[in-house]
Amino acid sequence: MTADLEGDFVVFMIGVRINAPLKIHKWLPVIRAMPRMLVELHRQPELGFIHAEMWFARTTIMVQYWRSMEQLMAYAKLRTAEHPPARKAFNKSIGTDGSVGIWHETYSATSGSYENVYVNMPAFGLGRAGNLRAATGGRQTASGRLDAAGKDV
Repeated sequence: MTADLEGDFVVFMIGVRINAPLKIHKWLPVIRAMPRMLVELHRQPELGFIHAEMWFARTTIMVQYWRSMEQLMAYAKLRTAEHPPARKAFNKSIGTDGSVGIWHETYSATSGSYENVYVNMPAFGLGRAGNLRAATGGRQTASGRLDAAGKDV
C-alpha cells in the first residue's frame, strides 16, 4: 500500500527525553500535557490537526500531520489552548536544568515531494492521515510513487 494526502501538509515531529528517570515530578507533568492537547485538537479540526502516531520509551516520539504551517504555528500561540500553559509550566519547572529534554522538527510537504510504502502494516502514519491505495502499476517503486503524487495512476 501507499498513501497520499490531498494538498500540501506539514509533518511535525515532537518528543520528550527523560534524562533523570528518578525525577518523576519533573517528567510526569510533561508526559501528561500532550494527551490534553491531542484531545483538544481532535475536538477542533478547524485548527488544522489531522492525525498523530506516538511511540513511548526513554525518548518519546510523536509524529503529527497538520494541514498547514500557519495552522500549526497559530495553535502553538493560541492563548486559550492547552499548549501555552504547558510550555510555560515546562519553562518554569524545568527550563534548562537538564532533567527532561524536549525536541521538535517541522517539515512542509507538497505533492511530489514525499513517498511512502506500507507492507504488512495496518493503516499507519500518513496512511492513516491520508488515503491508502494499492502500490500497483506506477506506484510499485519509490520513484514511481513520487511521479504519481497527486495523480490517479
